[in-house]
Amino acid sequence: MSHATENQPVPTPRPRRHKGIYDAAVIGGGLVGSAIAFGLRQHLDHVAVLDEGDVAYRASRGNFGLVWVQSKGMGLPAYGRWTMSSQRGWAELAARLADITGVDVALEQRGGLHAVLSDQEYEARMEFMTRLLSQPGMVQYEWKMLDRKELASLIPGIGPEVRGASWTKVDGIANPLKLLRALHTAFDRQHIDYLPLHPVSDIMQDQDVFELATPQGAVKARKIVLACGLGNAVLGEKLGLTVPVRPQRGQIIVMERTKRLLDLPFSTLRQMDEGTWLIGDSQEEAGYADGQVGLPVLATLADRAVRTLPALRDVRVVRSWAALRVMSQDGFPIYEQSSIHPGAFVATCHSGVTLAAAHALRLAPMIVEGRLHDEMKDFSTRRFHVQKAA
Repeated sequence: MSHATENQPVPTPRPRRHKGIYDAAVIGGGLVGSAIAFGLRQHLDHVAVLDEGDVAYRASRGNFGLVWVQSKGMGLPAYGRWTMSSQRGWAELAARLADITGVDVALEQRGGLHAVLSDQEYEARMEFMTRLLSQPGMVQYEWKMLDRKELASLIPGIGPEVRGASWTKVDGIANPLKLLRALHTAFDRQHIDYLPLHPVSDIMQDQDVFELATPQGAVKARKIVLACGLGNAVLGEKLGLTVPVRPQRGQIIVMERTKRLLDLPFSTLRQMDEGTWLIGDSQEEAGYADGQVGLPVLATLADRAVRTLPALRDVRVVRSWAALRVMSQDGFPIYEQSSIHPGAFVATCHSGVTLAAAHALRLAPMIVEGRLHDEMKDFSTRRFHVQKAA
């Protein structure tokens, strides 16, 4: 996560190419907003992205970069189906971005692992995966529990405490920073107006045109998408939308580059395309203390990684960071159109990499059409009202 300091130059707002009313404006230039804007531009002529700048929380820059299916959907099978639809569209998205921008986002979809370090963890994981895929309406995919011998045949050098892992063939990884770069490069190549230093303070609607108030002047659009993460809560209220999101801190350890040793990612340990190692998976209800890393948490992450792959003891840590996930009340995405301001949509989730293809290739066309399809009903905020009434 990056924040501006007094030693960094303040970026100059970019001039707008389009001087009239935009077909659509996306509020938020992270992975969620950028993927949606990219998808909108395939159907609309004039699209703008209004971004706050480096004072924003920038969850996209603290992303682990998994394109992950296993574990998704417990309690809401629709989320499992939505995640799988994105997994299936990821190759198309990566190819489109490479063709338009020349940026390879380093997509690998060769499968993924979730390590277990005790017999108790093994049994708990097997029971979880069985229950997950037994839910009515849950998407089905191949998976199995690997014992220690099977895992060692895939990942040489696993630690003596490792009992095995759950495996699926549908999981994968991408490089999140290259993905963000590719999307923003596509803005320039496809004439999407990217407007930094344009935080939106108010939203008004006059007939079928929205007016977005920013420090750089008003921006008008016929459709708008709130995709500004934790900021969706405040802006949603201006559109009659209650968006219950909260920050959840995650910390990541970055280790120096080595030759490529790990071809299949673990859910908490992966090697990037250029050789850098990432260790992650902390989930802390720490409020808005976004930039603060904590040694006890980092030590726990490092300990589990070394127990999984002891060779990492000889790999040096080069940096660590903390970032804020955007978590809804129940942890699932929120997609909704305002009932009192038609044409205004909200999109929020904590899986900006995994769901990038679904956002660009499936959600964006629905927004262009002016309605969310029936398959999206489970992601409406109405589910929170039902829970409260119950």
